Amino acid sequence: MDSLLDALQEGRLIELPDNDKHDSLQFLAHIIEAIPSVPNDTDVAGLVLTREENIVTALGKGFACPHARVPYDEDLIASIGWSPTGIDYGAPDNKPIHIIIMYLVPDNQRNHYLKEVSLLAKALQNSNNFEELKKAEDLNTVRNYLLDLVSLSKSITGFEARAKMIKLEARETVPPAPITELSDVIIEPISIISLPNNKHFTLAQNKELINLLDSAAQLVDSIAAKGVFEAHGWRIIKRSVSEYLENRMVYECIALKVVGGKKGN
Repeated sequence: MDSLLDALQEGRLIELPDNDKHDSLQFLAHIIEAIPSVPNDTDVAGLVLTREENIVTALGKGFACPHARVPYDEDLIASIGWSPTGIDYGAPDNKPIHIIIMYLVPDNQRNHYLKEVSLLAKALQNSNNFEELKKAEDLNTVRNYLLDLVSLSKSITGFEARAKMIKLEARETVPPAPITELSDVIIEPISIISLPNNKHFTLAQNKELINLLDSAAQLVDSIAAKGVFEAHGWRIIKRSVSEYLENRMVYECIALKVVGGKKGN
């Protein structure tokens, strides 16, 4: 369950804007499309929605795992959406879907993907906590639910310790504000370059975002410790980090901004 744990650790667990299946799948696909390692012309949304027309990807017990297969070699990537009210998804047990885990599956990761979904299905079979998921009121509760689910399956050797570590790291994290409308969201990939002496600079295509982040004193500390930074309506979510010589770090991130409705501080 590496990619599931990666998504939880790197802030790719998002409250879905509404309970519409099509909109929810499109939103999660755009989160994946914004990840820097995904080629710009990858139509994740189109691939997922076309596949969903022929195959219902609900596992039951409130979970669905849609995916898009792509003809190149890369890492298996996931994004996770939570619907508090549930989505009418056509699940085999007729229960609404509260968790959608969307996967981008490169050619070299097909076996990895099948193994991960198989382990998830096994954990769900051993879980009797569906009512707990239905009662969840915030993303932190959902994150802990998913981490407990990973720990539940004793066959996932070594992942229980990592799940506990992620839960510990998330205790100090302030829960992000919910996104209200899919059409109101800007999603952009960015890179944050951390230098010695507490200096950093931002690589992005948005001038407003560059000016904001280049002057944010707590940006790198927050991204490094919590995986997320919020300011002036922007939510910066860490995707990955690379370490170089002379204490130089590169944080690959996704920037989200709600341009309508309530904004962050």
